[in-house]
Amino acid sequence: MNNSFEFELNNKLVEELQAYTDILKKDANTILKEALEQYFENEQKKLLEKNLEDENAMTNLDYNEFWDGVDI
Repeated sequence: MNNSFEFELNNKLVEELQAYTDILKKDANTILKEALEQYFENEQKKLLEKNLEDENAMTNLDYNEFWDGVDI
C-alpha cells in the first residue's frame, strides 16, 4: 500500500534536514519519519493529560465541600 501526499518545507528546514542527514548519517526519510513519530507521541501525551485535567475539573470538590449543606 503506497500512501503519499505532497507538502512543502521552507528553505531553513531543508538546510537543517540536509545538515542532519550528514551529521547523523541517516537519510532524510528516516529523520522525517522519526520526527513525525515523536511529534505524534508528544501530542498523544498532551491529549491524554488534557482529558485527565478535564475529568478532574468535573470532580474537584473534596468530600466536605461535596456534602456541605446536605441533610440526611
